Amino acid sequence: MGKLRHSSKLLAEFVAFARENKVYWIVPLVLILGLTAVLVFTTQTATPLIYTLF
Repeated sequence: MGKLRHSSKLLAEFVAFARENKVYWIVPLVLILGLTAVLVFTTQTATPLIYTLF
């Protein structure tokens, strides 16, 4: 639960940085990188299960 809280604070800090410096292009970049990290993490944990099915 602590990692989730830390991640939400980090995301809020990025959004505040984008608003203050008017660099709105950084928000989608951070979101895409975060979603890619989640995708890699979930596929790594699901790989052994998929191998046992086939």
